[in-house]
Amino acid sequence: MSHADLPLHYGHVPPWLAQRMSLLGGAIVETIVADYGKGEVIRRLSDPCWFQALGCVLGMDWHSSGITTSVMGALKKALNPRAQELGIYICGGKGKHSRQTPAELLAIAERTGLPGQELVRSSKLAAKVDNTAIQDGFQLYLHSFIVSDEGDWAIVQQGMNDASSMARRYHWHSAAFKEYTESPHTFIYGKNQGLILNLTDKEAVSTKAGMLELVKEKPAHLLPEIRNLIMPSHHDVRSKDVDLKRLGSVLAVAHERQLHDFESLLLLEGVGPRTLQSLTLVSEVIHGTPSRFTDPARFSFAHGGKDGHPFPVPVNVYDETISVLKDAVNKAKIGQSDKQDAIRKLSMLSQQVEKDFIPNARLEELIREERDHSWQYGGRTVMGKAQPPKKKGGDQLSLF
Repeated sequence: MSHADLPLHYGHVPPWLAQRMSLLGGAIVETIVADYGKGEVIRRLSDPCWFQALGCVLGMDWHSSGITTSVMGALKKALNPRAQELGIYICGGKGKHSRQTPAELLAIAERTGLPGQELVRSSKLAAKVDNTAIQDGFQLYLHSFIVSDEGDWAIVQQGMNDASSMARRYHWHSAAFKEYTESPHTFIYGKNQGLILNLTDKEAVSTKAGMLELVKEKPAHLLPEIRNLIMPSHHDVRSKDVDLKRLGSVLAVAHERQLHDFESLLLLEGVGPRTLQSLTLVSEVIHGTPSRFTDPARFSFAHGGKDGHPFPVPVNVYDETISVLKDAVNKAKIGQSDKQDAIRKLSMLSQQVEKDFIPNARLEELIREERDHSWQYGGRTVMGKAQPPKKKGGDQLSLF
């Protein structure tokens, strides 16, 4: 199991961002379904690194616990009205919504023919395991159950520890384990806080046998490779939080004029460099392999963050990203996949540039320039609209 810090963040997502998160999140999921299938959406939601990267692309605070609640809420709003079309349903949520999960699952089962009671049992057991079998000081307050009409499911749930002001996120995937009480998680997010009671650990077999004569479980199962992701408490994005070589290649694709002659970019004619930067990161969220998501903070350079870190959300760029992606999805439905292919090639192009790319250490300068130009792109945070800098003028965004 891997561990990471998720600092507890309270507050709310402003309506202007919540609406856009649902639109962009829905378009991203729809593209993944079309290109890779429903099962891949379920698998990715069980990958905490990808989940964190998705939250960053959607404009949430890059490192905080709020990503979990907000992303699941945005996806539920976007996907459930089209669940019969896409074949993906999201149940549960935060607080009182989590307690509605069994009823929601039974209703879905009645419509799809899925085994409703088994799904309810999975939901309840996962909550029991993370709240009781694992006594790590975190009390669950969010439980989201994602299921496809093919029967694959993932669970994303989160607990809080008020004493430490930290959160821990738990990820489950139906294809990644055999027994609920023997190392069932794909990942657990949370910093090591000392000794805990974990009755799901394989080393706890003898303990389980001596406690209430727990039922014997089957042998160990196969789990995906575990990766560590520790989210820091500092709010600003720093060089150590980002793979500068990867970020630099994205910026080069978006802003270097000589790269605009690539055939893959011609189909995105009319899209400005700043939107191209966002689309390249969105492309990687859709088409990137698991190893590409070890530095989720990099994806905050698509649409910034609602708290102003690394810079205010460029609303105009966000809207153009949504428009381009939704247009590509709609055209693909009638057999015109050229624009969707062009978006896919952005991530490929970025990786090609990355091979020979040598970054420098100008991240702080880049962030400062993004902030200075933010007002030109309709920049907003929870505190209001971005204002022009006191100094007039300024060069184009610096590249590494």
